[in-house]
Amino acid sequence: MKEEQIIVGGQAVVEGVMMRAPHSYAVAVRRKDGTIVSKAEPLPSLPEKYPILKLPVLRGAVVLIHSMILGIKALNYSTNVIFHEEEEQKAEQKPVANVKAGRTTGVAVATKPQVKETTSTAAAVGPLIFAIFFNVFLFIILPLVLTNMLFVYWGGGTIDAKSASGTWYADAWAWFMAALHPFRPSISFNLVDGLIRMFFFLVMITSFSFIKDIRRVFEYHGAEHKVVYTWEAGEELTVANARVKPRQHPRCGTSFLMVVMLVSIVAFSVVAFNSLFLNFVVRLALMPVVAGISYEIIRASANSELQWFFSLITRPGIWLQNITTKEPDDEQLEVAIYSLKEALKLEPLTSP
Repeated sequence: MKEEQIIVGGQAVVEGVMMRAPHSYAVAVRRKDGTIVSKAEPLPSLPEKYPILKLPVLRGAVVLIHSMILGIKALNYSTNVIFHEEEEQKAEQKPVANVKAGRTTGVAVATKPQVKETTSTAAAVGPLIFAIFFNVFLFIILPLVLTNMLFVYWGGGTIDAKSASGTWYADAWAWFMAALHPFRPSISFNLVDGLIRMFFFLVMITSFSFIKDIRRVFEYHGAEHKVVYTWEAGEELTVANARVKPRQHPRCGTSFLMVVMLVSIVAFSVVAFNSLFLNFVVRLALMPVVAGISYEIIRASANSELQWFFSLITRPGIWLQNITTKEPDDEQLEVAIYSLKEALKLEPLTSP
């Protein structure tokens, strides 16, 4: 693969950046003492092994699943580095007993605890499963139920008099059960459903941005984007070149999530049932398809001939990146550059 054909991307992690090339990835983390530690590995190429995975839409679903696993592995690695650094500092300051000559004095422990590797794929399965269940509840089940309740209420839904007993809790339960009466989704139904999902997402992201540690991650997120822009511009990977680049990128995962929400409004209207449970199953089953279509939209946004159209679709994601990215400092840019260079070292290159 020629250098100009290498498409790179990445993800911010705890005090660092994960950069990914087509056949490799690397994670770089800055320790508190200022040093940078990294891990780089080649990536298996499933599409080359199974050509069917190169088909449009299907390749997007595969990329999404693989990116989630890889992202959690990178987060595990960065957390592991920071955690063991803190453990080392505590161990160095911990006093031990010196009973020589009948006296007890405090001395620093010179030995450091052994650092265990916890970034295997198996270690990422648990957090991945939790993340999937949490997102399914927050962005599929809850919005669907709330939208159904709203449409039942707007449609004149009433409580069955036989179900009400006069007590507030019985009436509340009766109203809740009446509100769960299935309402067949339409474009307007899915539009409200999508707006509720976007609202949940915006509240979650905005709330996270006020947390100091998360804000640091958002700064590394901005550093990752600036370095990717530098690479795509064909410029030398230096802090000076990266510093002037924008921190919002159209191929960012934030833009991807916003496109997913827009595509789902249409997709969920195509297949709909008069059953709340079946509508949930449809939403769950169509998520890989929605993700695949969204991936193709993001991918096509780089096409200069259609850029004006796809820029409109990806624009909400660009706006949202004003929250999910913050302006990085030079040291954070240095980490992102280091990560990309380490990934590129494992990338097979061919002569022009």
